[in-house]
This record gives sequence, structure tokens and C-alpha cells, in this order.
Amino acid sequence: MIEAPDVAMLREEAEGRLRALAGEHARLRDDQWTAIEALVVDRRRVLVVQRTGWGKSAVYFVATALLRELGEGPTVIISPLLALMRNQIAAAERAGIRAVTINSANPEAWEEVYGRVADGLVDVLLVSPERLNNPDFRDNVLPELAESAGLVVVDEAHCISDWGHDFRPDYRRLATLFEELPPGIPVLATTATANARVTRDVAEQLRPPEDLRSDADEPLVLRGPLERDSLHLSAVRLPTAEQRLAWLAQTLRELPGSGIVYTLTVAAAHEIAAYLREQGHEVAAYSGQTDPAERLAAEEALLNNKIKALVATSALGMGFDKPDLGFVVHMGAPQSPVAYYQQVGRAGRGVERAEVILLPGTEDRDIWAYFTSLAFPPEPVVRATLQALEERGTMSTQALETAVDLSRSRLEMMLKVLDVDGAVRRVKGGWESTGEPWAYDSERYSRIAAERRAEQEAMLGYLTTTECREHYLRRHLDDDAAEPCGRCDNCTGRHRSPEIATEAVEAARQSLSRPGVPVEARRQWPTGLADLSGRIKPELGAEPGRALGRLTDIGWGNRLRELFNGPDGPMADDMFKAVIQLLSAWEWRERPVAVVSVPSSTRPLLVRGFAERLAQVGRLAYLGELGYRAGPPGQQFNSAKRVQAIRATLAMPKELGAAIAQCGGPVLLIDDRVDTGWTMTLGAALVRHAGAPAVLPLALATTS
Repeated sequence: MIEAPDVAMLREEAEGRLRALAGEHARLRDDQWTAIEALVVDRRRVLVVQRTGWGKSAVYFVATALLRELGEGPTVIISPLLALMRNQIAAAERAGIRAVTINSANPEAWEEVYGRVADGLVDVLLVSPERLNNPDFRDNVLPELAESAGLVVVDEAHCISDWGHDFRPDYRRLATLFEELPPGIPVLATTATANARVTRDVAEQLRPPEDLRSDADEPLVLRGPLERDSLHLSAVRLPTAEQRLAWLAQTLRELPGSGIVYTLTVAAAHEIAAYLREQGHEVAAYSGQTDPAERLAAEEALLNNKIKALVATSALGMGFDKPDLGFVVHMGAPQSPVAYYQQVGRAGRGVERAEVILLPGTEDRDIWAYFTSLAFPPEPVVRATLQALEERGTMSTQALETAVDLSRSRLEMMLKVLDVDGAVRRVKGGWESTGEPWAYDSERYSRIAAERRAEQEAMLGYLTTTECREHYLRRHLDDDAAEPCGRCDNCTGRHRSPEIATEAVEAARQSLSRPGVPVEARRQWPTGLADLSGRIKPELGAEPGRALGRLTDIGWGNRLRELFNGPDGPMADDMFKAVIQLLSAWEWRERPVAVVSVPSSTRPLLVRGFAERLAQVGRLAYLGELGYRAGPPGQQFNSAKRVQAIRATLAMPKELGAAIAQCGGPVLLIDDRVDTGWTMTLGAALVRHAGAPAVLPLALATTS
């Protein structure tokens, strides 16, 4: 323990470090110093829950500088996003702190970084949570790093808790890391969005192992008020997607500075950005699928006010630091008040007034339901995975897909959870069973699902509430405000007008109803299949195809979801006319001469009627539909299982094969929707094998 005079000197040094980091007028807040003192002097474990812009990064950078002066090892920061890492490295450099990173974007630099850390040339090492269970890093680097670290920091610590709105399986490994840290290494966890339940959960995981725990080891929790007195919250309810889009294009001209327009899906981000550019706005689309270089360029353009807005998914969230962000607009509501408050907290950190507007959509519930479907799988699926690993030994994720019917992302999420639970272990070459007993915690998963449903209902309540909007949100973060904010539309009585010019709505409608999205042909067979591997033979492949729209679009998506959720029957005339418009704009190498349809067990009238009508209008020959050997293949969730099921069921009727051989030209292959793309791929292979020189896939919808 450092004596009192030294603590006073330490406080003075800390203030100097803060000024280097944040400017000459910066002064430590009381809770900032409390956290720094607990870390540097008492070597405690600390959880800081404070609003965005409060200065959480200042705590760990100042503490790092002080600990390094005392001869301690480097700080290890677990940070979830590349954008966050870039901002943190830049901030560290301003304070004279040498910071480096290890993440998926710089594998060529890892060895050099490890060497610099070992040589004592690094003050801060930023690590993505995924690195923690990379076999090489976990077994060869992490033990020595944990032993020599001066401070361990977990940024966005709400991700540790599966009760939080942004739970990430990789973060669950941190509890193991905390348990294995040598005594005396301080730990800091920070987040801007955690209700009381998440705060308790994270604090519990920060505690040292029970046999090593004393009263002094109880984590220090510093939780401040989450009020943001610059935010002016409002909501505008408009019945159609074209009205919302037209309203946004008009209002964007009036909003201050630059900002963010959040969307719920990648498709919506691109669709909205394209329309806003048509209307003369300087905007860019941004999502997790955007090329990393393009993402960085888009971030820089917004930071430097070269564009009016980024139209972004939640991929632009944690760690994006622009103090003068003037507005945040949501085209669609997030699933919970906690998630919403985190995203709107990006705005107004360095300006007196920032506008926050929510434009809910009729499709929001469908999108929430999709994300809810990605929860932890049911017990039989988990048991099948464990059994496959026990029987076959080490298996790659791709090989497991042939035994377990889950999508790749969901399978990886499940394996990460099982890894943390001790049932499996990631090794070189894939995953192996540990042989340890494992229990399916159905009660916990049910409680989490119920919590998610309650959060969604609370978000719907935000749309209709007549009370103070900030008060409503903060109450759901267990940060109840004593007084109404006096700034939101409900407090002031000044509600934004939903009125929009008829011609503006019509322009938006025309943009949203513009038909056509690409359907890329599959070129590679899935890995892990016994008799199919590598590239699909060109003589069996399909040409690039088309679909009317995506189910995740805000334009055609709403119409298509209604079609698929309703009774089987013919499509509406305007939808059919849009397909004709799509075909007229299709620049195929050779015009098709015939139509073949994929059999549908759920919508036979829709698919067959669509194919026959299209053939008649286009003066093409309708040759018939493919068949099933023993009933339809059902639903599968990953490529390997899907290919196995379709191969076992989809067949070429003899009469249809003969007709295809005689048609003498390209064939349009018709289906209602494209999910994995394998039905179209294998159907095209059958049609090509029968003699068609080319196959052009055409569907009403794609799921992505």
C-alpha cells in the first residue's frame, strides 16, 4: 500500500497525465480518481458503469501510465471492435503511451508485436476477445502475458453477461482469465450500458476464486447517472416504408451537423443510403459486411464531417468516438431500451444539442423474431454435437456441419459456449470433446428468452409512452431519473410533424419498388461431404440469377413477407409486373427459351402459377417442374446438411428431361425464394445435365 503523501503525489501525476490525454483544461472526476486509486494503489478489481463520453478510457490510460512508472508490466485491453481499437491507440499516443493491437486485420504483425511486448517496449496491448481462445495465443502467449501484465481491462464489459443486450460468447472466457490471474494484478471492466442485473452479473464474474477471496477482493462498482442533457428524444410513427424514407430525406436537410442513421439490417442500410444519395445527400452505407478499408474510410469521412451521415447497422456502435455528432436517427427500433440508449449515446457528447429520432417500422417485429431464432440451440442439437466429437475425435467446424444441422454462425456460437462450459476445447484443426459432464441449463435459457421478450415489449412501450422519453429509457437501465428531462417531445409537447409532400412519398415509393437483386450462383461444394468437393463443374453450374427483392428490404421485403406468410395462391398483378420489369432489364448473354419450376410443398399454387404465367407472357415454353423422390427435403440450416437433403430428394422426371434436351436454349429456373442457394444450384445441375446449355435462376425473394 502506498502511503498518503505518495497518494497525493500520485493524484498530481494522474492529473498531468489526463491533461496530456484530454487537453489543458481537463480535470479528473471524483469517480475517475477513485477508480485509478483502487487500481494503482490498492490493486483491486473495479467495474465502472458510466455514460458514453464520461471518460472511462481516461481511467485505464492514466492508470497504465502510473503503473508503468512503478515498474509494472503492460496493460492488456480486451476490446471488441477494430474501430474502438483504432480510437484507443490514437488516444494512447496523445498521452505518450505506446499501444499496439492483435486482431484479425493484422496477422502479419503478430510475431513482431509479441516480441515488442516481451522486450518491454509496449505499454498497452489491445486484444480482440476472439484471440483468447485461438490455440496458439491461448497456450503459448496468454499465460506469460497474464503473468506479467500490470493491468487487465475489459472494454464494453456488458458483453460478458448473457443478460446484456449484446452478449458475445467470446467474452464468457474472460471469467476463466480472471480466475487464473496471479494475485495483485488489478482488473478494470467498463461499460456505458448495464442495468442492475447485468452490473451484478459482471461484478460476480470479476470476483477472484472463492478460495483466494477476501473482503478486500470484493469488486468496487462505480455506477453513475446516465443522463445526457444534450439529447433531445423524439419518435415519429409513419405507416409505410416510403413515407418513412421520404420523411428522412426531407428531415436530414434540417438536422444539425453530421450523424448516424441506424438500420436493423444490412439490406436496409444499402437501400436507404442509395435513396438518400439519389436525393442529393452525402451519405455512405456501413455494416459488418463492408470491406474493412471501406469501413475505415467511411468512419474517417464522418469524423471529418465530409458526409452528412453514415447509414449503418449496429456494427457502428461501441467505441465510435465523435464528440460533435449532431444526430442519431433509427429507421427501425432496436430490440431493447438498453440497446437503443447505447446507440443514441453516440450523439451529443461535445455539443449542446443533439437530435435523436426513432422511426419504427412495421417490419421490426419480424426482424426481432429472426434474431431471437438465433438463440442457444435446443438440447438434442447440442447433444448431437457432443456425441459427434466424442465418436470422431477432433473435427473442424466445416466437418461438424455434416453431422449437426446448424448454420455456421450459430454452430460457432454454440461451440464457444460449450468451450467456456468445459465440454469442448478448441484445438489446432478444430474442436475436441473434453469428456467432462455437461448439463443443459434449460431454466436459464428460458429465463433469458423471457427477458428478451420483456425487453421487446418495453421497446414497443417506448413508442407509445406519453411520459418523459429519457425517464422511460433510464428506468429500464435501473437509473431512474428524479425529474422529467424537459427536452423530449413528450416533455415539451413539440412533436415532429409526420407530414410529407405527396410527390416526395411517390419518389420514395418508386425507389423502393425498383425490382431486382442479384442471386449469385454457388461455385464451390461445401466442405466435409464425402463425394463432393472443390469447384462445381462449369458444365453443371448456373448463370448469375435475379430475385425481385430481399426479405430484409424495407421496400419489397414487406410485400414479400406478407406473401409468404399468407395463404398459398397467385401473386398480385403489380408484383408480377415488377418481375416483368426485372426481366426486361436483365442483360443475359442469350435470351431464355423455356421455363422450369422447382416443386414447392408449401406454396405450389404460387410457384407453378408464377412459372406458367411468366412463360405465357414471355412467349416461352413451360416445360414443367422438377420432382421429389420421396417427399420434399424439409428445412436445413447449413450448407452440408442442405446439399445432402436435396440430393436425396430432388429429381428430374423422365418426360421433363426429354423436353429440356429438345428445347435448344437457356432455361429460366423458377422458385419462390432463395435461402442457402443450394436448391437452385442442384436444380440447375439437373437441368444442365439434361441438356440445357445455360440455366438462369429467378426467384421472388432472397433472404439476404
